[in-house]
Amino acid sequence: MFSQIYEIDNLQQLQEYLMGFSDSERVRTYLSAEFLKYSRYRNATEWNRAVRLCECLSIIGWGHLEPLEAIKGTYFNGNPNTFFINRNAEVRFWDAVWSKRKEGIAIDFGASSFRGSPDAPSMKSPMAGDGIGEIQPMKLNSQRNWIPKNPICITRGLANCYENSKSVIESMEQELKPALNQRMRPELYGNAINRIILNCSFSFYDNYHCKTNYVIADDSLGLKQKDFYPALLGMFSKKEIEDNGYYLRNRFTYGPFRSDTGMTRIGIVLEKEFSEQPHLRQKQVLSEYFLHAVNRCTSRLCKKVDYDFKLMQTDFAAILEEWCEK
Repeated sequence: MFSQIYEIDNLQQLQEYLMGFSDSERVRTYLSAEFLKYSRYRNATEWNRAVRLCECLSIIGWGHLEPLEAIKGTYFNGNPNTFFINRNAEVRFWDAVWSKRKEGIAIDFGASSFRGSPDAPSMKSPMAGDGIGEIQPMKLNSQRNWIPKNPICITRGLANCYENSKSVIESMEQELKPALNQRMRPELYGNAINRIILNCSFSFYDNYHCKTNYVIADDSLGLKQKDFYPALLGMFSKKEIEDNGYYLRNRFTYGPFRSDTGMTRIGIVLEKEFSEQPHLRQKQVLSEYFLHAVNRCTSRLCKKVDYDFKLMQTDFAAILEEWCEK
């Protein structure tokens, strides 16, 4: 009866189809059972079905189940990675890494893992041991109507940093990010924004002759990537650049906003001098940069996107302030 959900690709048409049933609870019961079945997907066809089911449940409501979002990301080696997350960015069910083959793609079971879920505490991994699953010549889908969740996503580039910044970054990962996931109020902001990604790049020297020390470019110069090294040569000799691992970069780099994914990315670069400051000052500086980046981003989007940026920024600032006081 509900087989058309896999045939209707347009989200608006899918919504009209689902909302056309008089007994929405019956529809939800069917979708929930189907999702729990395909949450243990074993190939691309089953993953894409799970994605469609997440899209349907986002439209009609998850009921007693925990709302999840189906995401296709990229593993560290560049291969596709598919998983489900809740509003607190916790992974549920099957977290699969895929292997690219000439004939198509397949799950690499040795690199994949199974996470528990309160909705199915007795559910186990769909496959034990290593090996490659069924190869299919298909594209992996990603959910297009995201669930309400904290819109501020703080990430890092390379994991390296100077020793004096390690505890600050640990606090950012273990205290600030969970606080944002738990205390931001995405249901009140709107649906237009999915993620504002703040990607931090820290200077480092790891004592193995591998070093990156960022030099921050003057904003007024408006330098592009092709201009960085020539400008750096005007500041240091080649030997100084090589010995110290100097790289000239803009403090902030703003990517485009994609309305289809609701995402935009902002790069934030930190120089060596940042890591030489006391821990409290590092947290304060990071907070200042985060707020500046988000304010600049939202000022560009506020006239184009229907979203309560003011409330979102107020919540973000309050959480940052408390983080700095810890």
